[in-house]
Amino acid sequence: MFAHIIVSGFVQGVGYRYFVKKTAKNLNLNGWVKNLPTDKIVKGRVEIALVGSKEQIEEAIKIFRKGPFLADVKDIKTEWEDKTPDLNSFEIIV
Repeated sequence: MFAHIIVSGFVQGVGYRYFVKKTAKNLNLNGWVKNLPTDKIVKGRVEIALVGSKEQIEEAIKIFRKGPFLADVKDIKTEWEDKTPDLNSFEIIV
């Protein structure tokens, strides 16, 4: 299963991408995470791609809602796809 996730809130500059990577590794998920551009309206967004079982991904999303200590997650949008890209590790895209 493949999930494309956008997390909004205070999620940049607080270690959120590293938190996502650690969570993904702990749940045996592959994929990537990257910061999205911000502006005056959108203060912080992170884009995540995950490959794994639906149950593992749902568990990760629950953990992503809490985030690391300094994060303040306002919203998570998830799109599910049956077609799974070939991702064999988890990367932080800079």
